[in-house]
Amino acid sequence: MELHNLKPAEGSVQGKTRKGRGEGSGKGGTSTKGHKGQKSRSGYSKKIGFEGGQMPLQRRVPKFGFTNPNRVSYRGINLDMIQMLVDEKKVKEITREVLVENGLVSKKEPFKILGRGELKAKIDVTAGGFSKTALAAIEKNGGKATVEA
Repeated sequence: MELHNLKPAEGSVQGKTRKGRGEGSGKGGTSTKGHKGQKSRSGYSKKIGFEGGQMPLQRRVPKFGFTNPNRVSYRGINLDMIQMLVDEKKVKEITREVLVENGLVSKKEPFKILGRGELKAKIDVTAGGFSKTALAAIEKNGGKATVEA
């Protein structure tokens, strides 16, 4: 080992220049923040959506209609999903517990059976609601559709 091939230990040298640590560092004085003004002060943080005093986009865009806070939105479970459960999991009937077990709905989430896909199995289904096509498909195969309370 000679003086000309000495190196600092791995990870001991900071690669980043530290700002505001004297003129000799090259990043002293204003610490790369320019001169004066709100942005050069400590603690400055810009609000989300701030556009330099211009009217922000979320306030310029017109807003229409009404959003009902009490709206009930149903999770849709299609017939092809039920057929897949019957084929893969060998399910005898479809209830909330079966759907929660398979990760299709949560315990308290309202759900409705919809008519996309084809149902070949005779199966009893208990759900919060049914579309006309889903109801017809279930009853066509000899199954029973029950609306849960």
